[in-house]
Amino acid sequence: MLDPAVGLDAHVAERLGAEPVLWLGTVDPAGRPHTVPVWFAFDDPVVTVFSRPDTAKIGHLRAHTEVSVALDDTHGGGDVVTGGGRAALSELGKVEPALDAFGRKYAPLLGDQPLDAWLMTFSLPIVMTLERLVVWRGTAAGLEYRSLPSRG
Repeated sequence: MLDPAVGLDAHVAERLGAEPVLWLGTVDPAGRPHTVPVWFAFDDPVVTVFSRPDTAKIGHLRAHTEVSVALDDTHGGGDVVTGGGRAALSELGKVEPALDAFGRKYAPLLGDQPLDAWLMTFSLPIVMTLERLVVWRGTAAGLEYRSLPSRG
């Protein structure tokens, strides 16, 4: 979805690869929104999250696959990344590349806890395919804005 030749897209890809927290929005069976912070791995256009199987978000995803995402830090409102797409519940054996990237990204935050031990609790992968991103950031030259895919 992101074009690395476009400066703002390259910036967004870098942030999605490095930022530690993503806000994940799901919808409960009655249509009410539910938003939680999650750790994640990004491989354009796929976001992978690992969850406890007994959480509200998992129940919500069984009823509605639509999700929204937003980076935790907007740098004072001047560097915003939001989006949406569809999610599917998966299995650890089917997300090996994401698991490797996730392990490298969060090793400093896990400290002495091995990733395998962490995965005993957060054992259910959620694989989200982003269908839309809306991003903007302020620069010395003004506001950069991009909505992907572009509405031609």
